[in-house]
Parts: sequence; structure tokens; C-alpha cells
Amino acid sequence: MSKPDKRDEIVRAALELIAEHGFHGAPMALVAERAGVGAGTIYRYFENKDVLITELYRELEEKMYPFILDGYADEAPFRARFLHLGTALLRYFIEHPLHFRYLEQFHNSPYGVAFRRDKIMGKAGGCDVFRELFEQGAAQQVVKDFPLVILFALAFGPLLAVARDHILGFVQLDETMIERTIEACWDGVKR
Repeated sequence: MSKPDKRDEIVRAALELIAEHGFHGAPMALVAERAGVGAGTIYRYFENKDVLITELYRELEEKMYPFILDGYADEAPFRARFLHLGTALLRYFIEHPLHFRYLEQFHNSPYGVAFRRDKIMGKAGGCDVFRELFEQGAAQQVVKDFPLVILFALAFGPLLAVARDHILGFVQLDETMIERTIEACWDGVKR
């Protein structure tokens, strides 16, 4: 195995274990075992578990954003952009359930709280398309007059719950139901 392959195996193993068992249920020794590497090998690529967790998050974000931005038009009307992003995000989660489970845990853990806050406030860098969209919507007065964090909750809280319920098998989402769900999220934020 070459070095990049070992790193990829470590990342894959960490993703699977953390998605299945949470951060505390995925000790480095178990990650190494699942990746088929020695425990010390992980530390050649990641200084510690915290670094592995945050790097894995960044890698997932780098995979997700091109997917959701495919076909996105900055010049499209606000509603169309909102629907595009919401639909693409829900489809991504459906197609990548391990990524969803990891991202959900990350954002609801001490690891993700500061990152989420910085993202909403525009301090985290990376792709800020959601924050920028809501800021434009507020400036154009097409979204409700709420702080960004509430707009995010109204728009994406239901989307995340529906994605989770689909992944858990409580509901089966087809294209029609995806579209109706995102329309309902739009109804939650529009003026």
C-alpha cells in the first residue's frame, strides 16, 4: 500500500466507525484495526484524534460543495437558488448516508459548534454559499426578518430531519417528495 492509500484507508475507517459509533466509540486503535494499519501509522498522517476528526470534516465538505454547486446559477432568482441548494443538499445526504451521519454528529458536538458559529458568521472560509444566499435574501427582503441562525434552522432543520428519517428507513423519498420537502423549507423562510 502506498502512503496516500494508507491515509485514505484511515479516513475511510474513521468515517465508518464514527458514523456507526460516534466519536467516543471510535478509538484510534479501532480505526487502525479497521484501516488495516498499525496504530502508530495513523500518527504519521494525523497528529491526534482531534486533527483526524476535523480533517475528515473538511474533506467531506470539499466533496459535498461541488455536488451541491453543480448547475447553481448566481444570477438565478433567489427562490430558484434556494430550491437548487436545498434539493442538491438533500440528494447529497441521501446518496451519501455515512457522510450525513458523520456531518450531523460533527455539527452537534463540541468539535462542530465553533466551526458552525464561524461558518454562519462568515469567518470559517470555504464555501459560504448558504450564508451569502441568506444575506442576499435579507437585503432583498425576500426572507423573513430573522437572524441568520434562525433562518438556517428554519430552512435546514426540517431538511436534516427528513434526510435522517430517510436514512433510518422511516420515510422513502422520491423526487416528488424531495421537491415538496424543499418547497416546504422555502415556505418556512420566505416573507
